[in-house]
Amino acid sequence: MADSSRGTALRSAGWVAAGLAGAGAATLGYAGLIERNLFGVRAETLAVLPAGSPTLRVLHLSDIHFVPKQQIKTRWLQSLADLEPDLVVNTGDNLSHPEAVPPLLEALKPLLRFPGVYVPGSNDYYGPMLKSPFQYFTGPSKITREPPELPFGELFGAFEDAGWAGLTNRSDSMVLRGVRLDFSGVDDPHLDRDVYAGFPASSPATGSGEDDMALRVGVAHAPYQRVLNYFTDGGAELILAGHTHGGQVCVPFYGALVSNCDLPTWRAKGVTEWEHQGRIVPMNVSAGIGTSRFAPVRFACRPEAVLLTLTARS
Repeated sequence: MADSSRGTALRSAGWVAAGLAGAGAATLGYAGLIERNLFGVRAETLAVLPAGSPTLRVLHLSDIHFVPKQQIKTRWLQSLADLEPDLVVNTGDNLSHPEAVPPLLEALKPLLRFPGVYVPGSNDYYGPMLKSPFQYFTGPSKITREPPELPFGELFGAFEDAGWAGLTNRSDSMVLRGVRLDFSGVDDPHLDRDVYAGFPASSPATGSGEDDMALRVGVAHAPYQRVLNYFTDGGAELILAGHTHGGQVCVPFYGALVSNCDLPTWRAKGVTEWEHQGRIVPMNVSAGIGTSRFAPVRFACRPEAVLLTLTARS
């Protein structure tokens, strides 16, 4: 009887182990083959514009991480033009392959006819490298060896030719539907390249009026706290960022385990309020569209673009 009981226990343990292995394989297959291609648009409404302003529709793109022959992603990116945004804001990490620029520009071509602004991410400058996923639990990822350079000059030149304004450690203004938007952007904080330039001063050349008739928007790739504080102290009324991938692999009903920066994980995706020295600013962090080509999985964190409907403050 003892041997029989021991044999039954071993068989049961074997079935449990096989079941867990099967569940793990199914989860990995879902994350790598299905969810990472379940592209969607998250819609948010924010009352941040000056009183009396018309509504503006802002399409926030981030972390496309494009690789040649990504046809599903290409068709989806092209379809976003149907949203007819007033402005496109691109918060970086567009590339994941040295030959990705031409097909990426083809995917973005319908969107390049709209006004836009952009800032760089590390994966615009450098290609991704194979690394242990466990390193993200020890803190933000670091470059430990010379990474391959990407053709960022070609990409940014095409953006500029299309009329998109680069906000790399600089400020700029534009007028959309009679509303002046004042931008301040930084180079990628994840690479410690951020230099805060402040916001533009009120000027008749920008379309004009008083400062309270404009919207100040801070734009960064990685939402490090020091940068969020720069923007907030400088008078930002909206902050847009990406980089976190929303955690990329999340725990259902809990959320992100890592943010790959010093942002608290509960802020790794969505609209939250950033507070510093008594000022509170709404901030949208995109969960992003792609992944590194060396970690092509998403779980409980679908890829997204974000359509922000900006309305007048009451």
